[in-house]
Amino acid sequence: MVANRRPSLGMALTPVIFLIIALALNVFIFSKEEFKEVGADPLSGSNQMILIIAGLVAGGMAIRFGKSWEDVFEAVSKSIMDTTKAILILLMIGALAGGWLISGVIPAFVHYGIQIMNPNYFLPAAIIISAIISVATGSSWNTTATIGLAFMGIGSALGFSPPITAGAVISGAYFGDKMSPLSDTTNLAPAMAGTDLVTHIRYMTITTVPSIIITIIVFTLIGLFGDTNVTGTSSLNISEDILARFNITPWLMLVPLVTLGLIIAKVDAVISILVGALAGGVFALIFQPHIVAEIAGVTSLDGYSGYLGVFRGLTEGAQLGGDHPVLGDLLNSSGMSGMMTTIWLIISAMFFGGAMQSAGFLRRISQAIVSLTESAAGLITSTIGTGFFLNLTASDQYLAIVIPGKMYKDIYKERGLAPENLSRSLEDSGTVTSALVPWNTCGAYQSSALGVATGDYFIYAIFNWLSPMMSIAFAYLNIKIKRTKSKTSPSDESSES
Repeated sequence: MVANRRPSLGMALTPVIFLIIALALNVFIFSKEEFKEVGADPLSGSNQMILIIAGLVAGGMAIRFGKSWEDVFEAVSKSIMDTTKAILILLMIGALAGGWLISGVIPAFVHYGIQIMNPNYFLPAAIIISAIISVATGSSWNTTATIGLAFMGIGSALGFSPPITAGAVISGAYFGDKMSPLSDTTNLAPAMAGTDLVTHIRYMTITTVPSIIITIIVFTLIGLFGDTNVTGTSSLNISEDILARFNITPWLMLVPLVTLGLIIAKVDAVISILVGALAGGVFALIFQPHIVAEIAGVTSLDGYSGYLGVFRGLTEGAQLGGDHPVLGDLLNSSGMSGMMTTIWLIISAMFFGGAMQSAGFLRRISQAIVSLTESAAGLITSTIGTGFFLNLTASDQYLAIVIPGKMYKDIYKERGLAPENLSRSLEDSGTVTSALVPWNTCGAYQSSALGVATGDYFIYAIFNWLSPMMSIAFAYLNIKIKRTKSKTSPSDESSES
């Protein structure tokens, strides 16, 4: 053991390679048809175990570089502590999903959505509305937890598969999260790069606007020419089935309006979503007493059974869809308890990320990437690649912004690149790709909030994987690469100054 010894690149990559191989093997085994019949799912626990084992590998290797197990677990504890807010939000969203279901809010969204929305333009509408809400709130998480839930229900009723609808919602939500001056990542990126917020947002429009336009066009084409499973007639039948099961009234819309109002007013997300969940429980007692009684297992409500039914709906969820081919999935919720698998995944991922960081492996890998780049395009590509790599390994979008920001800031300055190049690259990688990694806090969250596996919605989250590609393309085409007065390479000169 040598104190402060610098790990080699091979040593730093060893836990990552182990993790990738082990996860691939684990998913392969759990995905075999004979095991699917017994409900085998790698996210139900085995992937979490792989992350913990990989973390132990990284922690054990850290001992060789002057660390103790106390140092490793201190880093792991800090890593997990940083996700406390995210875990609380996840629990509140589970309660909100249960409250909005038993109150009739979700069924009301579906019923009114069927009446109002043209299936041909539902998907682009979902993107645009999600983007507007996300810009207003500054949070992709709050957007998917509220209006996203509604769109998932409407999309299923209109015949769109859940992964397609989830991809549209996430694309719009992350556009808003990336561009909103209220977003934490939108403020963090320029702070790390050394530029101001307004310059950062203005510079991001260069790559972000083309990305969202292409995304909207693709989803419009899917809506116009894609094959859906539900016809207009059966959509009306779904609406009739909802009316037969729930008391649908415009008054139910007060619940999401109050929730969104609190979020826009910048009330803490945990409190805002909790209020929305509890409001759903109150409205369930007022408008859906028969549903509350059903959950409580009684024929008529009193104070005790009402309390039992509402709190079971919030914490345990409810299965209200029966055997209906569409409503069977749509009108089901697992409440707060349904979020525990995701929370387990996040804690396990943070264990691995904390161990990697304590050993200095993340920084060593990032430094190796930097050493391979000489041109401006190569540096921007390396920045984006580092952000995505950290989303894969550290499992947290904030680390995917902070670490590359600290690493690359001086290099951008030395090479005569304006800091907004760095801040844009940080957002085009750390922010948007976080939702594409199943064990990242964002990927795990979006999957649980929308009820769709990350691997299923990945290809449809077009904006999220197109944004980094657009940024790299602009870099190699030398489009809008802003420079400072000092340039270290004449070949890197751009018409943009």
